[in-house]
Formats: sequence, structure tokens, C-alpha cells
Amino acid sequence: MSNEIKNNAWLKYSGAEREKIFDFCEGYKNYLSVGKTERECIHEAIRLAEEKGYRNLADIIKNNEEIKAGDKVYANNKDKTLALYLIGNDSIENGMRIIGSHVDSPRIDLKQNPLYEDGNLALMDTHYYGGVKKYQWVTLPLALHGVVVKKDGTKINVVIGEDDNDPVLGISDLLVHLSGEQLQKKANEVIAGEDLNVLVGNIPLEGKEKDAVKENILVLLKDKYDFEEEDFISAEFEVVPAGKARDLGLDKSMVMGYGQDDRICAYTSLMALLEVDSVEKTSVILLVDKEEVGSIGATGMQSRFFENSVAEVMDRMGEYSELKLKRALQNSLMLSADVTAAYDPNYPGACEKKNTAYFAKGLVFSKYTGARGKSGCNDANPEFIAWLRKIMDKNNVSYQTAELGKVDQGGGGTIAYILAQYNMEVIDCGVALQNMHAPWEVSSKVDIFETKNGYKAFLVEE
Repeated sequence: MSNEIKNNAWLKYSGAEREKIFDFCEGYKNYLSVGKTERECIHEAIRLAEEKGYRNLADIIKNNEEIKAGDKVYANNKDKTLALYLIGNDSIENGMRIIGSHVDSPRIDLKQNPLYEDGNLALMDTHYYGGVKKYQWVTLPLALHGVVVKKDGTKINVVIGEDDNDPVLGISDLLVHLSGEQLQKKANEVIAGEDLNVLVGNIPLEGKEKDAVKENILVLLKDKYDFEEEDFISAEFEVVPAGKARDLGLDKSMVMGYGQDDRICAYTSLMALLEVDSVEKTSVILLVDKEEVGSIGATGMQSRFFENSVAEVMDRMGEYSELKLKRALQNSLMLSADVTAAYDPNYPGACEKKNTAYFAKGLVFSKYTGARGKSGCNDANPEFIAWLRKIMDKNNVSYQTAELGKVDQGGGGTIAYILAQYNMEVIDCGVALQNMHAPWEVSSKVDIFETKNGYKAFLVEE
């Protein structure tokens, strides 16, 4: 038996055990399907957490309640970042077990003044978000997800393109018969960012002579969602692939879905926490925003939200001081839960095969990410890695190690270096994907299951 087959994690499971993998991934597919934006992901995570007894930290503070060992608490930051705490028996000052992932994904955002008419067509101007290959986003069925906040504070949630009875939106491409000049361009120039305009209508409003198609769209939006054109200024709309996450493969062994970078790690870490009721070290799951654009802003990992929420929890436990907070962060262990690239037989030249991730070999540890000469990386310490190896083996978790492609091929970063600034032990750790950052990404179901098990082991083992 070859080493490649011997290490295939599917071979650990058969019969009812294998069905557990498929059942777990049904929940994951649903999470992807209902969470197409960071707001939707946070709302769904809160719903799932509240079902398991988690309470809003803001309510606990408002009611002047205490927090004690065994309590389950969450802190919500602007509906885009979430911290969940399972309070352990040990003092938080002695450190926490933290798993952090991000719930934002590459997409196309509407501009603040998006709607216009040209050639008897109504379109919307956009600005892409994150690292995308722009040519991948044309001629696809697209959905519009977002929120409108009116001047009186009314908040309107909008989802168009997901229900079977909904229309979808789309971005056009030039027909191949007229593409001679276009096809001579480099791949990053074939579709320009300013040309990612979303087609939304063609019927004119009767009685209107100017921009009649645009006016008809505004009437439809007013009738269904009760907002005006000027309300786009205080709206947040994201254009994403329409449709649900699906099984991939004749054996249904894989998942194809939008936003798996990095909602795959968000879901597996959340489920790992929700399976646990008691821990020695306080367990924390972080779901953050803005990783795809540098983790900046009030909802990115570089904000003070996490640090402040730890301080609030410690205060409710009667343990807070500035020094104890610093000790708590420094003494913590952290998994920076983010995806990596899976080996693709169609593109073998992008990776170095001895140090790349493969489907069905389980959870992936990356000692460092970064680019070229490890620029921008967190480089995990071997003492921490040795401890992780021990607990993974103890819990029979399949895992592998990998780098993100060949040394000079490119690279990427995660939130690891941000948490490492507190002097805590941090390593990148997640699931391997094909098609990363494309509208439809692909993962292996057994890797998803192994990752959840690995995260759970990290939270509970000493």
C-alpha cells in the first residue's frame, strides 16, 4: 500500500462512523448556504450558540451579573465579529485556548451610488473586495445580500437571488466572436475592475422618458423593501454567487460552496466549542472580519475588540487588572484557523509536493505562511508544535503539515501575527482547499471532520 493511500483519513472510517462525517457536513453546507456575508455568518453563529446556552455579554454587564467557571458567554461586535467564551476552571490569568478564524470572503460590493442606466439596461456599479481573479466572476448567477439602514435607524435586510422563485443577477462578458483583442490581454487585465457592473433590469417604467429602466428598478425595491435610492448611501450590499453549497464527486466526498475561505474554519471551531460543556482553560472562539483586506478597521483582528472583551469577562469574574489581562493574553495558546492550498493535479507546478497539503490527509498545520522570505509571517515555535503533535496523536486526529506553494510562487497571510504580538504561542492551522478565492471553492468532507476533532482536542487537552 502506498504511503499516499495509507495516510488517507477516509480509511479510518466505515459504516456508521463514515455517516457521522456526512451528517456533520450537512450542517456545514447549511452554514455556508445561509451565511453568504459576514453579518449572516455572525447571526447564524449566535443562533447556534444560544441554542447551547450561550448568553450575551452585554446583557450580563447591563444586569451587573457575575461570570463563573462553566458559564457560556458571547460578545458581538457590530454584527461582524464574535467572541465566544466557555469559562474554564483555571483562572483566565493563567491563559486561554483560542481559535480564531475570519468570516469575510472575497466578493463584489456595491458602490454607495450604484444604480444607473445605459443602453436600455439597468446596472449597478461595484468595487471588488479581497483577492479575486476578476474573470471568474462573469457569466455566473449572482445574488445580492445586504442591509440598508435608513435615516430613522430602521434596518432592512435584503436577500435577492437565493430563493427558487427569486431572479438572479449577473455580470456580462464579451462574446468569443468579438474577443480577439480581449484574449490577447493578461489574465489580470481581461476583465477590468470598473467593468464588473451587475445587470439588474431591462423593463422601463411607463410614463418615464429618462432612465425609465432604472426608475422601474427603484419602484420594485421600494415596493418590496421600502427604501429609496438615497438610502444606498447608508447600505452595505455584497454580490455573491447564488445558490447553495453542494456535494461534489460521484462519491459525495467533497463540498463545493462559496466562502469556504474561511467559514470552513469558523464552522468547525464553533462546532468544536459547542460540543464541550466543561474545560480547564477558558476556551475562546473568535470569528473576525476584514482578514481579506488586512484585518483592519473596527471589526478586523487588529481592533481592540477581543482584548476589551477579555477585560470585560475578567471584570465580571472579579479578576481584572491591567497586569492580569496582559498575563492572560501572554499565557494563552492560539490556533490561527485559516485555510491553505490543497494539491491540485491540474496545477502541480505551483507546489513542492513534499510540503504541500492534500485532500483526505486531515487538519493542516503551517509553521509559517507569509511570502517569499517568510515576509509577514508568524513562525511557530517547535515546543508548541510538539505539544500539538502529542494531543493530535492522543485523540487519533489525522493531520499534516504544509506550506502555501513553492517558496517564490506567491504567498499569503493570516491573523496569526496579530495575536502573536501578545507573546502568546500561535500557529496557523486549518483545512486545505482547491479553488481558493474563486466563487466556488472545494474541500474534502473528511478533512472538515478531522479539523473539528482537532480543534476540540486543542480546547480540552492539558
